[in-house]
Amino acid sequence: MTEARLRTFVALADTGSVRAAARRLYVTESAVSAAVAALTRDLGVPLVRKEGRGLRLTAAGAAYAGYARQVLGLLEEGRAAARGAADPGRGTLRLAAVTTAADQLLPELLASFRERWPDVELTLEVGPRRQVWSSLAAHEADLVLAGRPPAGLAATVLARRPNELVVVGAPHLADGFTPAGTPWVMREPGSGTRASADAYLAEREASPPRLVLGSNGAVIAGAAAGLGVALVSRDAVGSELDAGRLVVVDAPGMPLDRPWHAVGGAAPSATTLLFVRHLLDAPGWSAPGGSGPDRNGHESAAEATGGSRAAPTAGPD
Repeated sequence: MTEARLRTFVALADTGSVRAAARRLYVTESAVSAAVAALTRDLGVPLVRKEGRGLRLTAAGAAYAGYARQVLGLLEEGRAAARGAADPGRGTLRLAAVTTAADQLLPELLASFRERWPDVELTLEVGPRRQVWSSLAAHEADLVLAGRPPAGLAATVLARRPNELVVVGAPHLADGFTPAGTPWVMREPGSGTRASADAYLAEREASPPRLVLGSNGAVIAGAAAGLGVALVSRDAVGSELDAGRLVVVDAPGMPLDRPWHAVGGAAPSATTLLFVRHLLDAPGWSAPGGSGPDRNGHESAAEATGGSRAAPTAGPD
């Protein structure tokens, strides 16, 4: 059992075909088939079965794929920790962020960090909250920027930033607004902001007309065009509010306090803490409990998270 075989199997599990896995890994299809066959012999149980023109994981394969991802993630995490310990400024940092954070928070932060630490090898994964928290749990990300971590995740909150969710709409929709009677534009299912909006309406037993749009930018543009009101981060609509294209609607129970969290694993690498220190120098960010990584890159009093309620406190995405 080798790292190469595990990577091949995970690629096959992700793509569902030998051809697609080979393309992802830049190897031949026969190399993919040989690696999966060897792994099957090692384990002594079938991992895949044919289904139409593709392949489907068996129950054993599906169970094993989760462990394979964690093993590969730990190997990458170990490499990052070793490189960071040798020289934090030349280490690797695997960031993951929900879409709103990637759009709203990261561009300036990454630009200033790269200017100061140009030799850090940065990667960024952007996706819905379920995806980024899964990446952290599988050791595929070193630091996640998102809302509150889900229940049961072994994670450490290293920094926080205030964030208010408000209901906004075109000026003509603000007059006479009611949660049930005014149309809403919303993110796709799986988004943290969508979960907060759904919970807000459910608490009021409101079932207004809904239009689902595929990105935060599309939701904001749709609200400005008068398609409906939207629940968004106040920081994301500053220019639209200043220009008068949107107004904050006087909605009952608003605003919602949904702070951003920068969350690492149980033992953040020195390079991860380098980025956290940079984060704490940025406006609005603070360490949990008033403390954080010290000047030597050691975590001092970051908060370990154990659980949270789901929908109402899911946070932005």
